[in-house]
Amino acid sequence: MTGSNTITFGCHRIAGGRAAGEALFSSDDICFYLVDPATGVVIEKGHALEGRSIAGKVLVFPGGKGSSVVQADGLYQLAARGKAPAAMVIRHPDTVLVASVIIMELPMVDKADPLFYQQAADGDYIEIDADREKIIIKR
Repeated sequence: MTGSNTITFGCHRIAGGRAAGEALFSSDDICFYLVDPATGVVIEKGHALEGRSIAGKVLVFPGGKGSSVVQADGLYQLAARGKAPAAMVIRHPDTVLVASVIIMELPMVDKADPLFYQQAADGDYIEIDADREKIIIKR
């Protein structure tokens, strides 16, 4: 951890790159096919993020769900319309989602320092530097 206005945590790079944005935490796995590609709004009934947009956010979530075609196509449709998350922090990555974010060049990390989950919250401004394996909360 560093600085009075920033807190830095370690993580593990899945897909390289740097991005920043408002944190959006989900307690539910996400099926990207059940996110409206025109708006980035989660349309899955009963989902923790139902009615909220993931577009441009640093999405923090447990994992993906759905078949390989559904996951890859859903994320592709979002990315093609500029409505994908800016970056992702995932707890349980799966092969299809990992391959998709690498192809679409969306930064993704896992194995975040457990303190990250205790100290970060919805709305925090977060930078993901997957190449340097860092998550930075700026307050």
